[in-house]
Amino acid sequence: MQALRIDPDTTLTEIALPERDAQSVIREHVGTTGAVDQGVYHRSALLHLHGEGRVTGLEQNLVAWALASAWRGMPLYPLHGPVVLTGRTGDGAIETLGDKLMEDARTVTQTVRETLKEWQARPPASNGAAVNELSRLRHSRRRPPVAIRCACQHT
Repeated sequence: MQALRIDPDTTLTEIALPERDAQSVIREHVGTTGAVDQGVYHRSALLHLHGEGRVTGLEQNLVAWALASAWRGMPLYPLHGPVVLTGRTGDGAIETLGDKLMEDARTVTQTVRETLKEWQARPPASNGAAVNELSRLRHSRRRPPVAIRCACQHT
């Protein structure tokens, strides 16, 4: 089963999940032996998240955050740690990730990478300014037209 792993450092990796015991492999990828939360931000996708990522101090995952926010059309709460992105059936089961959703993830990843690189030379003045900049990315002609609307914590 085709899936993507999205790491906090903006690394995007294609992974193959077994048909049987996919949850066990997902747990390994998100780095927990405990709970794996499932976020539904798109009707055809599941984001599998470390159940205790924030409280255990895992790094914020801006790519997963931006992707989920784009799909929901509004700024969301931060997501932490590695995330596994899979497809989702109509009844909520895990399935292979479709090409369109893979392309969404690749586009958002590239856009976030470019923005973070720009912020090294010209950091946003505040968290609000960072949110506004990411919100405007969908209008930029030099980037793919993806609606990225996310809140981010700029530190």
